Amino acid sequence: MHRILVKKQSGGINEKIRLASSKSESNRALIINALSGFGGELQNLSTARDTQTMIRLLKSEDSVADVLDAGTTMRFLTAYFAITNQTKTMTGTPRMCERPIGILVDALRSIGCEIDYLAKEGYPPTQLNGFKEQKTSEISIRGDVSSQYISALLMISPLLPNGLTINLMGEIGSIPYITMTIKQMEAFGVKVMADWDSKKLSVDPQKYQATSYQIESDWSGASYWYSVVALAENDDVEIELLGLKENSLQGDSVIVNIMSELGVKSTFTPDGVLLQKTKANDTFEWDFTDCPDLAQTVAVVLVAKKIKGVFTGLESLKIKETDRVLALQNELAKIGGTLEEVVAKTRYEVNSGGGWTATPTFETYDDHRMAMSFAPLAMISDVIIEEPGVVAKSYPSYWEDLGKIVSLEELK
Repeated sequence: MHRILVKKQSGGINEKIRLASSKSESNRALIINALSGFGGELQNLSTARDTQTMIRLLKSEDSVADVLDAGTTMRFLTAYFAITNQTKTMTGTPRMCERPIGILVDALRSIGCEIDYLAKEGYPPTQLNGFKEQKTSEISIRGDVSSQYISALLMISPLLPNGLTINLMGEIGSIPYITMTIKQMEAFGVKVMADWDSKKLSVDPQKYQATSYQIESDWSGASYWYSVVALAENDDVEIELLGLKENSLQGDSVIVNIMSELGVKSTFTPDGVLLQKTKANDTFEWDFTDCPDLAQTVAVVLVAKKIKGVFTGLESLKIKETDRVLALQNELAKIGGTLEEVVAKTRYEVNSGGGWTATPTFETYDDHRMAMSFAPLAMISDVIIEEPGVVAKSYPSYWEDLGKIVSLEELK
């Protein structure tokens, strides 16, 4: 498919959706299980392309590890292959090779891993040449660039002869993702000492214990269903999302609180969470530092519902699958919206006011979240999504699930 027409939905909605499982939890569990000797039983692993790429590369004996466009897979496997003394060339798509990895490589080099850049300094592709001996048991790393660097280092720390202490410099972004890593490590028998006041994470030398681990459904994927309910013009709307937990490890479960301000009531059930339509606030302000993957979803809802918004914590969006800030600015304009940077790199305002393009066509920029964030606008108007196949990265069944409530038509 190259384009898909999502036709305007009208009438009530009463549906149950079994969400895809969490890519974030799956990828961490796969690395930890590999570090425990592949002895555990991982249940409900994600079918997302990123996770399937991780599974394939963990099994592969090839000298080249091509992660395609999977950033988490690139970062986690770089640390895993390096510390397990494997010789690998790490590479990916052209966009993947534009996404920085220098902070992680510097940290691994300081520990004792031998890594060379094969093209541009600070970016993939890289050549991993093994791990001979531990040079230091304490490192410092910026906390405001990518929590995935920190998680990658945490997961390999127990295997180091002297353990590892990680000092986090500056502000710390996406703390819930670091906490998720710590909780999953604990599920496999490893203790992490986290002192958030002093910004210090310490792991003594330990052995992971193989165990059975159940992956939760994906709260990031849930956000698009919250968007559907928020944007629905009919009040007779109920969607139950199956497989979600009230006390989740996933930072994006904060969508419950965000959408309570934007017109969606959440009620937890024995099977998941029930979404119902309610009244939205007139204004909205949120710091996305700990949940950057929700920013696109929320921006679209604000513009469509003509709610004035203020966003902070978007710093990491420019180094994702695409420059998500620029992509949002381009595509929101098609529904009369703006995302304006009012304080350099820290504060953005979301506004609406202009008219909609007739049957707007949205570019996806090789970014799964662009496709899934804009498709719920079909609650208001027919929309066309370019290159809809990008959803395979995190939520392969997205169009199948969305097709339960709207009509879809493939376009040439």
